[in-house]
Amino acid sequence: MVMGNGFHSCNYFGMSTSQLTQIRKRITAFCGGAIIGTLGGLIGLGGAEFRLPLLIGFFRFAALEAVILNKAMSLVVVASALPFRAQTVPLVEVAAHWPVVVNLLGGSLLGAWFGAGWATRLRSENLYRVIAILLVAIAAVLLLGHNATVGVPPIGGIALAVVGIAAGFAIGVVASLLGVAGGELLIPTLVLLFGLDIKLAGSLSLAVSLPTMLVGFTRYSRDQSFTVLDRNRDFLLVMAAGSIFGTFVGGSLLGLVPSAVLLPGLAVILLISAVKVWQHR
Repeated sequence: MVMGNGFHSCNYFGMSTSQLTQIRKRITAFCGGAIIGTLGGLIGLGGAEFRLPLLIGFFRFAALEAVILNKAMSLVVVASALPFRAQTVPLVEVAAHWPVVVNLLGGSLLGAWFGAGWATRLRSENLYRVIAILLVAIAAVLLLGHNATVGVPPIGGIALAVVGIAAGFAIGVVASLLGVAGGELLIPTLVLLFGLDIKLAGSLSLAVSLPTMLVGFTRYSRDQSFTVLDRNRDFLLVMAAGSIFGTFVGGSLLGLVPSAVLLPGLAVILLISAVKVWQHR
């Protein structure tokens, strides 16, 4: 048995402290991705609002690098959540509402491009502040917007199309700034503006989010911070695996957990996350 320095640098399994740290990091990445993926699959979100504070506060990524990693993970969650939710919300039903998806995409794709450009020009400290404020705003939307009842849209025709494009643009900007899928804003918009059922709105939000995030992701690829994906490939793959597992669990639970109980709890988590991001240096 090696004593002295060897005793402090290795454990009983012969692994160094750095190796143990890497294992813990990967376990945390998988479990964090699984938990957040479950929330995403259950509600119809990319889960990025909860992943972002984890990336910044626990894994210590810089603000813009965290946003880019967040965007990559959100893409994984959204792409896998939509088919996993199909057992409760059939894809045929989602496809039947294509005019709503196209309406919102008309604004969100443009908003995603501009939002990503603004994010790359903000100083890290300012970006932390913007992220924290947006998290608080999203928490308020979750508390207020999801209480709406299904019914006839408040407006129709050209007015509805114009408002839909404007709402899509705003959501696209927020989605790019945070690296999120935008479902936390899309779902209330689909319920309040288009009068849709919340479960259907969750799946439609995923259909809108996927191309919106791809546009933002393409814009971020022009920034040098985009190399964070290559430098953290193993971390990314482990969290992606956890996320896919989580979306499967969340999609399977869809319909079992009442939104009236779940959503206020998520809003509280967002508020706590906002405080942690605001305090980050």
